Amino acid sequence: MSDKGNASQFKTIEGARLEVERRGAGAPLLLLLSEESSFEINSPFVAELATKHQLIIPQLPGFGRSDRPDWVSSPDDIAYMILDLLDAEGLRNIPVVGMSLGGWVALEMAIKDRGIFSKIALVNPFGVKIGGPLDRDIQDIWTLHPEKVAALKWHDVAKSKRDFNAMPEEDVGIYARNIESFARFCWEPYMHNPKLKIRLPRVNAPTLILWGENDGVATTAYGKAYSEAIPGARFETIAAAGHYPQIEQPAATLKKIETFLA
Repeated sequence: MSDKGNASQFKTIEGARLEVERRGAGAPLLLLLSEESSFEINSPFVAELATKHQLIIPQLPGFGRSDRPDWVSSPDDIAYMILDLLDAEGLRNIPVVGMSLGGWVALEMAIKDRGIFSKIALVNPFGVKIGGPLDRDIQDIWTLHPEKVAALKWHDVAKSKRDFNAMPEEDVGIYARNIESFARFCWEPYMHNPKLKIRLPRVNAPTLILWGENDGVATTAYGKAYSEAIPGARFETIAAAGHYPQIEQPAATLKKIETFLA
């Protein structure tokens, strides 16, 4: 993965090597990337966020160059690893920004350790079941045609295009492995932890949930219901954005996050 001058280090956590990058200066902020981490890591959103914070950016197990131990099978497992990483780094009571899968992991961490985060800003997180057993809260991105999935994920489908022929071979391999890991961790139960919603009242840090207005994978109705399960959480939308407003509308997303964190 191209780091554009930002050196990654490896930390051994629970016997596994995690790729961890620090960017920027100032007070530390944990940044938990989405399943699109190979796309996000060098995005304008991350670059601008690093101008105001010292970012701690771990690649989740199975993503980037991080190991994927056999015993890690869900975001619940991942949360314990990232909690141990913060403990090893001596970090506590810090803000977190989490997107999609990363947002789900952030909430799993918050219910386990109520003092780990000072503020929680999430962008289109997965993680809970809102409707009944036969209600499809989240579209099945694994069985639909890729063009249909792209139309559900993105307001501007052109944003989803990748020139794999121009990418270094290592980056293509990382991209493919990220998809594999995402499927492994979120396939069953599909995109949620049945216990997370029940435990969300344990979240006691101020929380902001942002949602792309055009997200067809998990709609704004899902996002609003999700936020209502978190005590005192604020819910706001981002116009002209799908599931990844941090990529499609980085300036608008950053403005809302920075206002919340200030």
